[in-house]
Amino acid sequence: MWLFVFFDLPVGTKDQRRRANRFRNFLKDDGYMMLQFSVYARVCRGQDAVEKHVKRARSSLPDEGSIRSLQITDKQFGRMELMLGTAPKNERVGPSQMVLL
Repeated sequence: MWLFVFFDLPVGTKDQRRRANRFRNFLKDDGYMMLQFSVYARVCRGQDAVEKHVKRARSSLPDEGSIRSLQITDKQFGRMELMLGTAPKNERVGPSQMVLL
């Protein structure tokens, strides 16, 4: 099972940027990988793990802003398509499936 977190946090002031960066760092430390700047995903082993990580993300959300979560299966994740234009050279197509041991 894959858990996606989409968020929109204000970054107009220095304090807001600090809180947004703190939330991004929380997601990285909690095992999420960044797919896009405000889109992070992680693998979860079942519904209990999904609920645990959603609860953790909710408790780390800054006062301003919003987050959304989405659960998808490995099969659905495998059908995701990466389309690259000419501008971003730092993205690349990764392996088709993640191996968990």
